Amino acid sequence: MTSPALDELPYTLQNLPYGIISTSSETKPRCAVAIGQHAVDLAKYSKNVREKIQDDLKNSKVPASCLVELKDVTNYLPMKMTGFSDFYTSLEHCQNCSGEMTSASIASNWFAAPSVYNSRVSSVLPTPHDIARPKNVSFSAGIDSQPKYGPTRKLDFELEMGFFVSQPVPYGEVMPIKDAREHIFGFVMLNDWSARDHQLFEMRPLGPFHSKGFGTSISNWIVPMEALEPYSCPPNTKQDPQPFEHLSWPGAKDDGALDIKLRIKLIRDGKESVLGTSNLKYLYWTPYQQLTHHAASGCGMQTGDLIGTGTISGSGKNENGEKVELGCLYEAERTKTKVLPDSSGKYEDGYLEDGDEIVLEGWCENGRGGVALGFGECWGRILPPR
Repeated sequence: MTSPALDELPYTLQNLPYGIISTSSETKPRCAVAIGQHAVDLAKYSKNVREKIQDDLKNSKVPASCLVELKDVTNYLPMKMTGFSDFYTSLEHCQNCSGEMTSASIASNWFAAPSVYNSRVSSVLPTPHDIARPKNVSFSAGIDSQPKYGPTRKLDFELEMGFFVSQPVPYGEVMPIKDAREHIFGFVMLNDWSARDHQLFEMRPLGPFHSKGFGTSISNWIVPMEALEPYSCPPNTKQDPQPFEHLSWPGAKDDGALDIKLRIKLIRDGKESVLGTSNLKYLYWTPYQQLTHHAASGCGMQTGDLIGTGTISGSGKNENGEKVELGCLYEAERTKTKVLPDSSGKYEDGYLEDGDEIVLEGWCENGRGGVALGFGECWGRILPPR
């Protein structure tokens, strides 16, 4: 009996093996499936898969056995992360925070390139998740007073978004800003929990460490770039001075940012209240500029790297002239704005109590003001110190 010619028939419809490929015209490595004498480029085919899922759902072609109710699922982190960096790029946030942990005025270099620091992957948490009030070192009575060790008295949230890297940037190479969208898989809501009294102690000389590394909450479902591109918009703030060439957005003037509405909610003793609103487009440095800057040194980027946008604050006020777009409680303290209900007095007034729940929400609206898509909740609850 003659054996089949395996060199002619290895990649059959019953096989569909996976591999990593590049081509002379497109040199970036990417996933593919082999079939016959061809490879299916999965980076390109994924767009067809999205359209197929949309079509099947629209026409009720998804089998009932494939549908699971969200209330019955347990969520895990949506990406295997190898790195996490957090930016500091909201002009209003910087203005509101100036004078204690930072200089009285914003340093000139902040306007020349996005400010960012490396953070910690191990404490990025899915929703829902409890956050124990951290213990660490702080000043007992203001800067340079006697240090003390204990639970933070100024536990804070930060309203942020996060985005995940899709296509890697090889070590030693840089990423042109025109390719930034192609390297972003999608966005989540992100809460960078912060211990402000511990942070004040750590800021000199190297900046925050434990005060921002004890917990970072994210929402569970990544909204892909394909879904967000229709909500492209111009940035809210004109950059002055003009950015360096490698950070200058080369596309249309009206598509360099994303119009994503944001909201912060507090649940205390079973009562829910809105603490503030904002919008991703308010950032001085956009996510595309952030990613380009991150990759500019040749450090390389890996699939799954998480980038935090930094606190997203705005300048909006209500009819009483009160600020309503503060991205964190530290801004409320510095601007003497009352945001939280009266506290029990166990910790610093104006900051979070044990048992408080913080929920961050984000959504995009259609032309009629209705919700076109949402990001789900980014939820965390504060527990007493361990």
